[in-house]
Amino acid sequence: MVCWGKDGIRNNQKRQDARKKGQVAKSMDLPAALILLFSFMAFLMFGSYMKVRIINIFRNVYENQLTMEVTTGNVQVLFVDLVTQGLFILAPIFILVLIIAFLANYGQIGFMFIGDPLMMKFNKINPIAGFKRIFSLRTIMDFLKSTMKMLIIGYVVYTTLMGQKAKLLGLGHSPLESTFSFIASLTLTLGIKIGAILIVLAIFDYIYQKYEYEKSLKMSKQDIKDEYKKSEGDPLIKGKIRAKQRQMAMRRMMQEVPKADVIITNPTHFAVALKYDSNNMQAPTVIAKGADYVALKIKDVAKKNGVMTMENKPLARAIFAQVEIGESIPAELFQAVAEVLAYVYKVKGKTN
Repeated sequence: MVCWGKDGIRNNQKRQDARKKGQVAKSMDLPAALILLFSFMAFLMFGSYMKVRIINIFRNVYENQLTMEVTTGNVQVLFVDLVTQGLFILAPIFILVLIIAFLANYGQIGFMFIGDPLMMKFNKINPIAGFKRIFSLRTIMDFLKSTMKMLIIGYVVYTTLMGQKAKLLGLGHSPLESTFSFIASLTLTLGIKIGAILIVLAIFDYIYQKYEYEKSLKMSKQDIKDEYKKSEGDPLIKGKIRAKQRQMAMRRMMQEVPKADVIITNPTHFAVALKYDSNNMQAPTVIAKGADYVALKIKDVAKKNGVMTMENKPLARAIFAQVEIGESIPAELFQAVAEVLAYVYKVKGKTN
């Protein structure tokens, strides 16, 4: 189905084909920015929990593990214990990162699992095509985006550090615990600021990616013709099929003409073939009809098979306009048709 809009002509089939190939409007920067921001926020939220677990690890090592006998079994137990404790410390971060990554991608493209992008394609290693991609407009835009991000992040880091210049210069005279607490706080502040800035930039990047994606779906007139042929079939072939169907229908109709009781004509423009069987029909039925060339063919077939032809302009026009092939004549035409059939039966010596 073709859709029309202010920004050009698009085709839903083309959109679906692009999605099957993994071509969707998506910003790779948005999930990364969200993961960065929420990771630092997780450190802020779970900092106390992580601090307690780390202190317990060191306490356990210094109080219990340093005096143990160094054997293969003891080292394995110590290694497993340290890895387990480390996983417990990092588990909240890992879980949060997985959730954010899933939601960030699902929010952009929905659920999509395809294997086409993973397939080996030799055109991807074509040096000429690679050279074109390097100097494409998209590559230039990506370079400008990266440069802008670096400048903005550099400015934020510079202003933040300069704002804490006095404290940074005095760290050499501060206790170790205060120094560590200040560095951790400053790092978290910078991480949250940078994450928030990257999210804003990623939103603009997503809008740009959406624009580029929609632009890539715009179709020329030739694209529309090709898509129509793909979805609906070649018009030339369909036209030939319809012509063949009309020929077959005409042939079947002409085979019924010899069975008619009478042909009512205009005389030149219309011809209607009527048949009536009192045992099987409630009313006379139209078994063939046609205009102009088809009307001449009906009359010619009728003449060759000895079917009587009668001229009745009003009745021929009325039946042709109101009754389709295979249908009985309507009640308002009973009287006129009955008079015609009565005359035909009288000429042929039939009784009804």
